[in-house]
Amino acid sequence: MTQPRPTLRIDKWLWHARFFKTRSLATRIVEEGAVRVNSARVTKPATAIGAGDVLTFAQGQTVRVVLVISLPDRRGPASEAQACYADLSEIRETVPEKPQLEGHGRPSKRERRQAISLRQGVLE
Repeated sequence: MTQPRPTLRIDKWLWHARFFKTRSLATRIVEEGAVRVNSARVTKPATAIGAGDVLTFAQGQTVRVVLVISLPDRRGPASEAQACYADLSEIRETVPEKPQLEGHGRPSKRERRQAISLRQGVLE
């Protein structure tokens, strides 16, 4: 006789794997239909998922594609949570490598003096 595959509620798994800060937020995202399991849209938070399922959902401004590797027993530290999935989504680097070269770094002493003199001219 075959043993049933171990499963966990999708909202609980998303919370355990630390994709969402609260379980109620994970539940709301699932109810809105923003999560797909194996390319099928899911609207019920009680949908059972297990190892081998592929989840697709929006998180902030990015779309995450995640392969479920295991089911966590608890909501532990981030390192423990990251062992439960494999991230298949593209990683886009939005932070520039050297922000000081784009004029967004710390101002020089000369630039600070110019800013102070501009502010003093406005106040007088």
